[in-house]
Amino acid sequence: MAADESSSLFSFFFYVMVVYPAANWLLKPGRFPKGKAILYTAGMLVAIAAVKTGLEVAERGPNYYSLLNVSRGSNSLDVKRAYKKMSLEVHPDKNPRATAADDFAKLKEVYDVLLDPERRDVYNRFGEDGVKSNKHVDEYRMLLEIAVFYVAWGVMAFLLTLGKASAAARQWIFTGQIAMFVVEVLLMLHELQLPDWFLPQTTEHELIVLMHSLFPAYLNGCRCIGNVLYVDLEEQTKQLLLALHEQNKNLIEALGNLHRAILDKVDSSAKDRRPAASTTPAQPKVSVTEKLRELEQTLKGGPLLGQPQGPQLTPANFLMPQNQRQSNLGLYVMLAVYIGAYYLFQGTS
Repeated sequence: MAADESSSLFSFFFYVMVVYPAANWLLKPGRFPKGKAILYTAGMLVAIAAVKTGLEVAERGPNYYSLLNVSRGSNSLDVKRAYKKMSLEVHPDKNPRATAADDFAKLKEVYDVLLDPERRDVYNRFGEDGVKSNKHVDEYRMLLEIAVFYVAWGVMAFLLTLGKASAAARQWIFTGQIAMFVVEVLLMLHELQLPDWFLPQTTEHELIVLMHSLFPAYLNGCRCIGNVLYVDLEEQTKQLLLALHEQNKNLIEALGNLHRAILDKVDSSAKDRRPAASTTPAQPKVSVTEKLRELEQTLKGGPLLGQPQGPQLTPANFLMPQNQRQSNLGLYVMLAVYIGAYYLFQGTS
């Protein structure tokens, strides 16, 4: 367990100090297209994890099942037959190598462990260190050690993924951690049995060590890719609101210019005409000025003429779906009235 913890700590600093900056260099905007950058980064992480894991496995050497050339599901009779065959090959009387005595003693140790069901179970769960320390299966202590490991990694993962840009990466990391935790607990409690065909000479302990070794690569891969795929929706919405507000100001200014032009046209036409005297009162006519003012008030988000004061149009409420629909409908109606009034006065002038 101590060796596993030191290896995990080394992996953490290796990936954080070396691999993560290299991945960020590949993912830097403008260096490669986004799709290729993610592909290159994933390939680099997989290659580094494969090489590092391979070196760790080679350093540990073959396990007891590989030394005796039996599988994880072999029974005691299979173990005895395999030991008898292997002992004839590595016995010092028939093995001329200088390490023949040590090899034979190692083979005898492997045979004793795999033949004893209790010690074999300890080896499957805790590895060679557990057998040498005569470790007993204490489920409470075992679950406590697992919980401490995942809580420590969870805290480190949380600290490394602070901020909005790392929210998705944090979710991916915690999801992977939960999956690893469930699998490890089920394996250690023997609630999940590995099929005999799946890595037949690999123990539960070695599979868990493999998951622990690959987790730092997974963590930093999620950090890198999550930051690249992050989109700040709040900032995008803010920029869109500002752009729409600026367009609204430009539209109001343009309509104001048209308003003044129409007023000039109407005033000049009125001066040129001399209306005949009449005793009957004149019928009220629709004022273009009032309609244009009504249009301008609508575009500005203010009330129509003769109506109570309402909320003003601001970037914060400009994109509300209901207000936007009402504003668009009013705009279309006012534009139609304006065009009709314009052609009416053109015809009478």
